[in-house]
Amino acid sequence: MKILIKSIDHGIWDAIVNETYTPKCVVEKKQLDQPWTEWTMEERRRAQYDCNVKNILISSLNIDEFFRVSQCKSAKDMWDVLEVTHDGANDVKRARNHALIQEYELFNMY
Repeated sequence: MKILIKSIDHGIWDAIVNETYTPKCVVEKKQLDQPWTEWTMEERRRAQYDCNVKNILISSLNIDEFFRVSQCKSAKDMWDVLEVTHDGANDVKRARNHALIQEYELFNMY
């Protein structure tokens, strides 16, 4: 899936890696989200990538996976949920690799 998304547009993959793009403005020394009506065309295009990724992901999911990610606010959140669901957390991956190595070593002994 990663290769498919990257092949569509690198900006789309960037939306997954770097979270949703939201233009900021400084008001009274505080950084706030800029109102949508003040966004430039470039800022709107960058923000649209998140919507594109969500559309791609939702279109490719079955109903069970859809319900897993339906409450996610951003494409990055959706991707993270799907990644943990299908690949497991890092400690699970390490444990799985360790178990496979042990199984291979036992197989070589016979």
